[in-house]
Amino acid sequence: MLDDRAKTLLKTLIERYIAEGQPVGSRALSKYSGLDLSAATVRNVMADLEDLGYIASPHTSAGRVPTPRGYRFFVDSLLTVQPLESDKIHTIEDTLHPSQPKELISSASRLLSGLTHFAGIVLTPRRKSQRIRQMEFVSLSEKRILLILVTDDGDVQNRILFTERPYSASELAIATNHLNQFFAGHEFDQIRSRVKEDVLRLRGDLQNLMAAALAAGDEAMRASDDHYVISGERNLLEVEELSSNMKRLRELFDLFEQRTALMQLLDVSQRADGIQIYIGSESGLAPLDECSVIAAPYEVDGQIVGSVGVIGPTRMAYERVIPIVDITARLLSSALTYQAKS
Repeated sequence: MLDDRAKTLLKTLIERYIAEGQPVGSRALSKYSGLDLSAATVRNVMADLEDLGYIASPHTSAGRVPTPRGYRFFVDSLLTVQPLESDKIHTIEDTLHPSQPKELISSASRLLSGLTHFAGIVLTPRRKSQRIRQMEFVSLSEKRILLILVTDDGDVQNRILFTERPYSASELAIATNHLNQFFAGHEFDQIRSRVKEDVLRLRGDLQNLMAAALAAGDEAMRASDDHYVISGERNLLEVEELSSNMKRLRELFDLFEQRTALMQLLDVSQRADGIQIYIGSESGLAPLDECSVIAAPYEVDGQIVGSVGVIGPTRMAYERVIPIVDITARLLSSALTYQAKS
């Protein structure tokens, strides 16, 4: 446990470091902490904080910087979150207007990035299992066939099938008619199980085509689900702590491209209660070891469907970023719920 004096000095050190980006020395702490302490006393307290792992001393400076453990204690016990300015709230309200339903998710991502100057990210709502309206095979060349899937909500997915032998137009027509006759109007999960049984009753030379269609359709439906929208990644190039390590920066951008690991982190965030803050290695993702992720779930009609978040350096103004993420999640929930009911 830290006494009040140590807490005040740690809070002052972290706030100065966030504001200035430079190691903080005992003289600055004496000046800004408001405590009537000698320089020797301040140095002793700083030494204790360093022994406890809350701060560290860079080799090139006599000052100290916060560690991830220090940031965690600061966020959990010392942080005073600032109310968001009314003009920023109005900006979020105007941007997340329910009259623009198709733009809401991407707008929320750009908004988070613009207000924080870091990367804004939104995990899109999970889709309910989609019903297939129509399926069609179209010959592209001798051994290439285009599979077209159209869902009830108008989403179109195309996949190219590479076959072992050419199929005639009449064979493709038979396969198309069979699919639409027996499977149109069903959810793809139902089609997946039924086709496996039904394929055995088809002519042997159409079994391979239907099996390929099943695999491609499964891939197409999965690809249309569980995405996130990210904006402002380039802002991270302007962060000195990140841009000075090009290897780590490349790993970070690779993480954005690969998506799967980051989506799992956001998925955990949307199942948690309220604002979630991951500092450094707490995310479990090595490329984020020098970053913090602040995320919050959003809802549609009371049901959590996704999450919004900001990715930035561990040296971020948490008291400012946390309310931006929180209010964006709340207003996105309101806009999507209004849209769903209208």
